[in-house]
Amino acid sequence: MTRQPWTTAPLVALDLEGTGGQDRDHEQILEIAIVPLTGGSPDVTAAWDSTVNPGRMVAPRPWIARELTGDILFTAPTLDDIRAHIVDRLERRIIVGHNIGVDWRLLHRLVPEAQPAALIDTTRLYRHFHPTSQRWNLVRLLEKYALNAQVAELVPTGSPHRALWDAVGAALLLPSLIDDLPGTTSLTLEELTAVAGVPLQRKVSRGADSEQVALDV
Repeated sequence: MTRQPWTTAPLVALDLEGTGGQDRDHEQILEIAIVPLTGGSPDVTAAWDSTVNPGRMVAPRPWIARELTGDILFTAPTLDDIRAHIVDRLERRIIVGHNIGVDWRLLHRLVPEAQPAALIDTTRLYRHFHPTSQRWNLVRLLEKYALNAQVAELVPTGSPHRALWDAVGAALLLPSLIDDLPGTTSLTLEELTAVAGVPLQRKVSRGADSEQVALDV
């Protein structure tokens, strides 16, 4: 990891919408969005998002956006259809997301060939200087930093709990949180990773055994 300014790093904001953690190893991705950051800001002209056919019926659940209906998902591409797009857009990139560890665990299980360079968690960054806060969900923090109107402008057809809306929201939230870091005038990628990084690991098979090995970041 170099001491380059964080704004020049190859960052992409990622969000997944899934069937829910209660499905454990059977959880599936319903929607994905990947948004590059340029100069520390989301570049929606280069954003990519897709609904995903989970291959089975999904019961309505409170956290699943109402727009993700059975008909929409049934006609969506499968994960295998878009696998190459995901791998290409994440290759050696630094992923930014809100509570990104949850999304990464699901993505890594289903698309293990994706090889980003590092993970940056806006939740972890916020809690770094608000350690006692019990309210850090994305919508609440976007309201706190008066960013909702900007998200709506960039994603006019989106809404909370849709992948593109949440990914753009996380990308906008990141610089606002960095500006709040005490005594920080300019932040390097190394410093940002030290504060908000999430361990990134991959499994390396050795015969019948496997071990967890940290990726080179």
